[in-house]
Amino acid sequence: MKQRLAVIDFETTGITPGPGCRATEIGIVLLEGGQIVDRYQSLMNAGVRVPAMIEQLTGISNAMLRSAPPVAQVMREAADFVGSTPLVAHNASFDSKFWDYELAQLGRSRPQAFACTLLLSRRLLPQAPDHKLGTLTRWAGLPATGRAHRALADAEMAANLLLHLGSTLRQRHGVAPAHELLCKLQKVPAAKVAQFLSATPA
Repeated sequence: MKQRLAVIDFETTGITPGPGCRATEIGIVLLEGGQIVDRYQSLMNAGVRVPAMIEQLTGISNAMLRSAPPVAQVMREAADFVGSTPLVAHNASFDSKFWDYELAQLGRSRPQAFACTLLLSRRLLPQAPDHKLGTLTRWAGLPATGRAHRALADAEMAANLLLHLGSTLRQRHGVAPAHELLCKLQKVPAAKVAQFLSATPA
C-alpha cells in the first residue's frame, strides 16, 4: 500500500457525539509505502464525565482527563497532522461521527472520505470468526500493539489489518488497494465482491 493514509481511532464517553458525549482520546497512525511512518496520540479534556463502565473498558479515568489538554487544542493538532490525507478507521461510521463533530466545534470539516476496515474485512475475509478488531488481529496473526480500547493501540491494529487487507486484494484478486477503490468496495454487497473486483483494472 504505497499511498499515504491516516488510520484513526477515538475513545469516547459514549456512542453518539453531542454535548454530553465527547471524545476522550485520539490515536492516529500514518501509513506510507506499506509501513507506519508517524503517529499522533493524545488524551483530551472536553469537560464531560467518563461513565464508570467506559472507564472500566478503556482504563481512561476522570482524573486522567482533568490533566489532559483541552479538546480544541488536541483536535486542531490532530486535524493539522492529518491534513487532506485519506482516512481509514475500523468501524468508520463511529469514528467519522466523532471526527466530524469535534472538527465542527472548531468550525472545520474534513475534505476526504473514510475507508472502513470493518466493512472491508466482511467482504474480503468472510471466513473470519467475527470482524471485531481484536479477533481479526489474532486470527490473521497480526502483531499485538498494546491494550485494546486505547486509541493508539487500536489505530495501529487497524493499520496492520489494512495492510493485511491490501495484500489479500493484491494476492487473491490482482488488484492494487488504492483508497478510492477501498471506499467503493466497502459499499459492494458481499455476494458481488468477486464480480466487482474481476472488473477492476489491476
